[in-house]
Amino acid sequence: MTDRYDPGGTAVLLVDPYNDFLSEGGKLWPRVEPVAEEVGLLHNLRTVVDAARTARLTLAFVPHRRWEEGDYVGWDHPNPSQRKAQRLRTFARGSWGGEFHPDFQPRPGDLLIKEHWAQSGFANTDLDFRLKQRGITYVVLIGVLANTCIESTGRFAMELGYHVTLVTDATAAYSADMMHAAHELNGPTYAHAIVTTAELVHILAG
Repeated sequence: MTDRYDPGGTAVLLVDPYNDFLSEGGKLWPRVEPVAEEVGLLHNLRTVVDAARTARLTLAFVPHRRWEEGDYVGWDHPNPSQRKAQRLRTFARGSWGGEFHPDFQPRPGDLLIKEHWAQSGFANTDLDFRLKQRGITYVVLIGVLANTCIESTGRFAMELGYHVTLVTDATAAYSADMMHAAHELNGPTYAHAIVTTAELVHILAG
């Protein structure tokens, strides 16, 4: 755990806050809901976002590719998640499911990062460039899913030289086993700090 987060050098990365993931009626919400309810995901996401804004940290929205007609057609190696997106049309552009949850909307000064095609918010996007332009070296990861986009983005951040913080109860996955693997087994191999929402808020308030 770190004892402080410099406002000028820290960004909270809010990954994939789509209605399809986070809202009742979303295509993937039924799979996320059990873990999300157990950890208090939506409450904790709101808490971290509010605390980050109060502490004047940068907030970056790191969204997955919104599905469009023709996506993945002709690809040599679409991964299983991409094949599922092609079938379910998750986060479809122009649809309610492809909009951000109403509680998590960008404000002036926030960063809206280009959409990632697979799991890392850094791969083939402008995230690294935009963070470096602000002198940011610390990133705090929240959102979904813990064992895919959160973990991939965190690993990529570490490889690029960022200090990485995981907020365990401000993420969710499709099962408790996936959460355990993401935070207890894999997280310590790349994250510099693994904290709860309450611990992070305490540090920011201090």
